[in-house]
Order: sequence, then structure tokens, then C-alpha cells
Amino acid sequence: MESYVLPAGAAKPSLQDLRSGSGMQRLQELAAQAEPEARLPLETVGPAASYAPLSHRASGVVPVSHGALAGTSATAPEPARTMTFDECKKGLGSDKSFFVKSRFAVCDGASFLQTWVRNNQPVGESMFNVRVVGTIAKNSRTIDFRYYFTDFATTGTTGAATMPITTKGNIPQSWPAGAKYTRGGQMPGTKTFTQLKAQRTFHETVTAKPGQGSRSLDVLFAVYEPAISYAPPPGWTMTGGQGGKLFMLAPRWESASYLANSTGGGNPHKKGAATFSYVTALALSAKQGAEEQAEAAHIRQAFLVPQDTKPYMSAKKVPGQTAKDPLHRTVSSARIDKNRAAAVKQCKRYWGPNYASGGKECDEYPFASTYEGAAEAEYDPEVRKFNFSVKPIPKDDNQAGGLLLKSFYAKNRIIDGLDDGFIVKIVS
Repeated sequence: MESYVLPAGAAKPSLQDLRSGSGMQRLQELAAQAEPEARLPLETVGPAASYAPLSHRASGVVPVSHGALAGTSATAPEPARTMTFDECKKGLGSDKSFFVKSRFAVCDGASFLQTWVRNNQPVGESMFNVRVVGTIAKNSRTIDFRYYFTDFATTGTTGAATMPITTKGNIPQSWPAGAKYTRGGQMPGTKTFTQLKAQRTFHETVTAKPGQGSRSLDVLFAVYEPAISYAPPPGWTMTGGQGGKLFMLAPRWESASYLANSTGGGNPHKKGAATFSYVTALALSAKQGAEEQAEAAHIRQAFLVPQDTKPYMSAKKVPGQTAKDPLHRTVSSARIDKNRAAAVKQCKRYWGPNYASGGKECDEYPFASTYEGAAEAEYDPEVRKFNFSVKPIPKDDNQAGGLLLKSFYAKNRIIDGLDDGFIVKIVS
């Protein structure tokens, strides 16, 4: 018996292909698509990002559209906090290992294939898929992990029916170390192929009490790793891996004073909330009629033609465009003020002291409320000076953009510092 871990939903080679020999190359190609060396999504941020190799490919995401921003006031949409099995399946498709619907609804998956061998010849094939959906309710410190076992199939002669399969949700590392977690739900433990096929769905909850984190934010990071292992039934032997691990998830807990539920509604045991520690996107619309249209158009120009923006800098490349180079929030009023002052200085330099005439304000990107703002070089002499863009835009557009950013921070629980991050997507 030989075992392989493939992308969930991938089209596996048939038993006939395996017998003819052509299927082995296909199996190796599919195993490579599952990125066996990678353990975490590309978008992971915080200490978990350096714990294990990241995927080289972007995770599946929900397409950004201006419709998600519809409303009568400038406010970011509420992030999704639920995910169905069908949404997870569609988001992963046949080649992705991870899908991010929001920082509060994510999933991963893998396909487990076994080839059954007699006298060095394949005589049978069995498989099943596992997808794990992680969701977090609003202002909650409890994460729900729901395991879906599906697509059980056998072909030819196998011992799959009695093959024992063990399911675990491991937490191999926490930052700070030594954190304690409360587990709930009903995980399957060890069950046979036949038993799992009949029951299919299981879940467990993981809760971290406040007071275990570091710094004033009481922030606690961890990695959660769904692991599937199996052993050959009597009369069979196994070569290769005995199961495999799905991509790790990166939960985070905090009790930031500037975010919702910082007091737990009077119950200190419930203060703060959990999120998944992934870079997420702020969507801004450059469409005509959008409240933040002028700001979005300015940022799009900084992304696409930075050489045409002010202040001039020959190698300008503003951050916040990809998960590998995100923006980081600051709540320091002193740093925010310095960022704004540095931006205004450049608006006056290029458009004169009356740049605000006609009801305009000096718009800056990266935002003043980020570490990458216009005054970044005053704090870090190694960064490139003038790697930002300023432009006078209508006051209403600038303020609408500011309100969107503020609500985005709040609803997505963006914390201060380099252990969190976000990017900007322009809808046009």
C-alpha cells in the first residue's frame, strides 16, 4: 500500500493508468501541486509566518467588488464569519490548499489517496478528501474548526474498509510559549474508512482565555494543524507517508483597548476576540460616484505609475500592493501627526501654500495611520526617503476614505505593529 497527499478535488489517475505506469507521473505532478514543503498560507502574518515554509501561491479569496461596499455612508463591509462546505469546496477548487473568505472564515483541504499493491503491482485504489473550515463569531475568543470527510471511493482490490484513520487538531507552537487552550466539540479520534464515510462531519472548538498574551495588547499567536494519519489493515503493508497534514491555520487572540469588546462587556474572562492572522484587503472604489473615488484614483496612480506621483523618487514602489509587502497600522498619535505633517509639507512644495483652495485636502498614501506613512524615514533611516505619494483631492473624498479605513481597522481587528498587516485593492 502506498499513500499520497494531493490537492483537494484534484482529478486522480485511474487504476488502469496506474497499472499501465502512466499514472505514476501524474501522481507525482499532483503531489507537487500540493506543495509538500509548504506548511502555511502565503498571506500569514505575525510570528507564525516564520514558523514554517509559506506557500508560493496566493490562497483563494473572495473577489473584491464595489457592491460589497454599498451603503449610504463610508464604511467598510462586515467581514464574513461563516463558511459553508460548498463555499470552501469552491474556494479551494482543484489546485489550492487554502481559501480565505475573511480573517474570520478560512478553510484548507487535501485529498488522501492510497494505492494497494500485490506482488509489486497496483491492484486497487482508495481515496477520501478532507476539508477543514475555521470560523469565529463576532467578538468571540472561541474558534470553531469543522472537519468534512467526503468523496470516499474504492476501485479494485483494497483493504480500505477496515483501514484505521486518525484525525488530530494539533497546536505545535504558541507565542508566548506555554499558552493553555480549552478544547470542545467532538473530534473523531481513530475510526475506520467505513465509519468516517458514514459520519463525515466533525468539529472542535479552541478557546484561549485572556491574560496569556504579550505586551499591552495581550496578544497570543498560535498555529493549528489538522493532521490525518492511517495504518495498513491486517494483511497489508504501507510504504511512503502514513497520511499527511493539511496547511496550518494561524489563529490569534488579543484584547486591544482600541478594538471592540476590550472589556468583555464587564466580564474580564471574555474580553478581546480571536481572528486568523492573515493579511487582508481594504477595498476602495475608483468608480464615478463612489464617495472615496478621488482617493482611490490617487492610490491606483501610485500603484501603476509611481513615477508620475509627488514627491519625485526614481525607484518609488509604494507598499500595500501584495501580501509580501503589506501596510502596518500605528495607533501612535505622535507618529500619525508626523506622517501628516510630512505629507502636507510635500503638498505645499509641489502645489504651493494654497494647495487646499477650492475645498481640497492633502491626501497621502501610504496612509498616515500606518508605519509606512510619509515620515517613515524619520523613524527608520534604512528605508527609502520619499517612497510615498501625496495629492490634493476634494475634502469629501479624502474624509470618506478616512472613514472607510477607520471602520476597516475596527471590523477586521487590525492591531498596531509589524505582527499584523493589510493591503489595498482598488475597484475600478
